[in-house]
Amino acid sequence: MKSYLAPLALTPSGWQKDFSFSIDGSGDLIEVGKRTEECEVIDGVVLPGMPNLHSHAFQRAMAGLTERRTAKQDSFWTWRSTMYQFLSRFTPESMRAVASQLYIEMLKQGFTSVGEFHYVHHQADGTPYDNRAELSHSIFDAAGQTGIALTHLPVLYQTGGFGDQAPNEGQRPFLNDLDRYLAIVEASSARAQGDQNKSVGVAPHSLRAVTLDNLEALHNQIPRDFPIHIHIAEQTKEVNDCLAWCGQTPVELLLRRFPVNNRWCAIHATHMTATETRGLAKSGAVAGLCPITEANLGDGVFKLRTYLKSKGAFGIGSDSNVLISMPEELRTLEYSLRLKHRKRAIATSTQDMSPGSLLYNKAVSGGAQALGRKTGSLADGFRADLIVLQPENPGLLHHGPQSLLDAMVFGCNTNPVKDVMVGGDWKIKDGRHTAEEIVLGNYREALSQLIN
Repeated sequence: MKSYLAPLALTPSGWQKDFSFSIDGSGDLIEVGKRTEECEVIDGVVLPGMPNLHSHAFQRAMAGLTERRTAKQDSFWTWRSTMYQFLSRFTPESMRAVASQLYIEMLKQGFTSVGEFHYVHHQADGTPYDNRAELSHSIFDAAGQTGIALTHLPVLYQTGGFGDQAPNEGQRPFLNDLDRYLAIVEASSARAQGDQNKSVGVAPHSLRAVTLDNLEALHNQIPRDFPIHIHIAEQTKEVNDCLAWCGQTPVELLLRRFPVNNRWCAIHATHMTATETRGLAKSGAVAGLCPITEANLGDGVFKLRTYLKSKGAFGIGSDSNVLISMPEELRTLEYSLRLKHRKRAIATSTQDMSPGSLLYNKAVSGGAQALGRKTGSLADGFRADLIVLQPENPGLLHHGPQSLLDAMVFGCNTNPVKDVMVGGDWKIKDGRHTAEEIVLGNYREALSQLIN
């Protein structure tokens, strides 16, 4: 057992000074609030670690390569074509190298866990690897090397559009029938077994990429504790195509056809009516918001005010990984709403809690729910996933409990995260990871093959 004392910590009952806690041999918090004689003093403010609920690891290698106009009307759909061309160069080795670099970047930014929405399963021409879970194993290897907690979400991808349309050539590395997909899930589950920092869920890609019958069959066959993540209503074209096919929007169809509950995470859910927004909130599902990616791709702005009024849960993800910054995800979410509504302090409707505090607390709890991980709270029995803020960061100087999270979200020009603990082990100390030189070298080599 290890014991610690923090000068200030964010706990379930609010900010506490001289906060003590211990960690058992399995990486869980115990004896929270009970002072011990021998303890290590933490130099900085302690917060629950932030879950990153939605990542496509391989896309980190594309950052900066998709910003030029490729068509008269550049959009998500033209970006997607470029992405298909880029991913055709990946191998298991380059997938592992890119994911490892990404996960260290996430850890340094205060993301202690990640939901890897993993849809690249095969070689470029669609030929499966001898081990069908080969690329999933690359993701597990990266998580193991870096120490980030992983909820692996193999993706079921079958069709090219609503109504069982044929997939295009660029989608060949994604495609599986249900049985072959379930074999990948089974192999991933075996890889995660016995490791409390690794778990598995499922990810039917979207209602346009999976038939309704197969989604229903998948739902009926998976364990009841598996998280279920799905892209939904990201683009207006997606909504319009669904309406043309069945007379319902994607969110309307999902809520009517399936028993959506707190196991589900609806990724993006950008283009919903007010009724759908309230319905998703009341279902208990988590809205998986990816503000930086949604801004980068021109997706639109989530109806956060309506959603929060209905007590909806949400978390944040870095999605395309064009920029890794936990504070920036929260800041972009609030600022996009300010631009849309031409008002300030949009996320909170009362004076009792500031936007930075509300966004951080909600994203931590919603992200933990979405990843099926008992984290997000400095309380007995929760995983010891936490971050320590740099006390001498210029953006945090002289900020106390009332303004500290707002200063972190809106006022830091440099990364405020100093140390990061996952499952009771320090993965980042003084801003550094023990494997970062090796990982960066492997990443540099992978990029030389992917880009040049």
